[in-house]
Amino acid sequence: MARIVLQGITWDHSRGLTPLLAAAQRYQELHPDVEIHWKKRTLQEFADAPIEKLTHHYDLLIIDHPWVGCAAATRCVLPLNQYLPAAYLSNQATHSTGGSHASYEYNGQQWALAIDAATPAASYRKDLLEKHHQPLPATWNDLLLLAVKGKVAVPAIPIDLLMNFYTFCIANGTTPFRKQEEVVDRETGMRAIESMKQLYSLVDKKMFQCNPIAVAELMSRTDDYWYCPFAYGYSNYSRPGFADNLLHYAPVVSFNGKTFRTTVGGTGIAVSAFSKHQDVATDFAAWVTSELIQRTLYVQHGGQPGHRAAWTDATANQLTNNYFQQVLPLMDNGYIRPRYNGYLHFQDHAGLPLQNCLLENANPVTTLEEMNRIYRASLITHQTHATV
Repeated sequence: MARIVLQGITWDHSRGLTPLLAAAQRYQELHPDVEIHWKKRTLQEFADAPIEKLTHHYDLLIIDHPWVGCAAATRCVLPLNQYLPAAYLSNQATHSTGGSHASYEYNGQQWALAIDAATPAASYRKDLLEKHHQPLPATWNDLLLLAVKGKVAVPAIPIDLLMNFYTFCIANGTTPFRKQEEVVDRETGMRAIESMKQLYSLVDKKMFQCNPIAVAELMSRTDDYWYCPFAYGYSNYSRPGFADNLLHYAPVVSFNGKTFRTTVGGTGIAVSAFSKHQDVATDFAAWVTSELIQRTLYVQHGGQPGHRAAWTDATANQLTNNYFQQVLPLMDNGYIRPRYNGYLHFQDHAGLPLQNCLLENANPVTTLEEMNRIYRASLITHQTHATV
């Protein structure tokens, strides 16, 4: 009977669960007195449930990096730089996949370790493109021409539209969140929305109910769609045996002569400040994100590691039809979202007016004004918490 039992919470997909189950099993074999139980929750619950409340019930938590501002304000998870050797953290920083490791650092503290890395990438059915003699789109115009044929799938729920809005703002000349009065200047925001309208007006309306997993399932289970221009990548769908039909991944198309800069996602593993076994939980977090485990056990069981060694590993790429090799340049060029305490209020709400604008052809000016209102409200939330 294990003397120490840790409870962990993750998200409900093979990428988020199965590598942790495998890691927990192996860790127990190495430490017979330790047992780790992982519970899963849906992607929506993952986005909605306040993580600070979950820290009272779980020792280990899989989190999104935009939450670390809240972590710093509430101190509900451990600043891992105070518990882990400097040499270990230096290795993590040096071998980060893009900005993954740095994204969990805030106010000089490391609130989580990058266990998983992702960013929007292009995916496609190689068999269908070859069958129909359709070249892989390389430019924005190529993409629009394929969308006219009805063969393009793209996630269009509010959160994914918002992540892509950042990408289109950058592509149109301005990085968002430079000012406290507005998300982005009106001219850039208008150009970004108009660019998005070009694409989203051409795709099936059911895409407005699809997240990246739903799109990957549609593309791998049916022959209805040949190409997705940008969705958070899942290496699982490029692995033989996981899906009915394999997806291949590629860099995103160029826009005005430049490759889109996509918005980095992925997850980190954090340790609850309320855990009764902080030393064991911290040891597991460091072990599962170590170079050796990330490029072997973790990736072999469906994981999408945060450690760069896995992304450049020949075996990992052979296992996934070169998913990691194809997506790594996008990770290295990825845009890191804000992480201030209060940003999640913006992220949770600002995609709704954007979706309404694209789906119902609402006024872009009104849409930007509403997004700016939500942004200013999120900053007030931040200031309120900062004074506590």
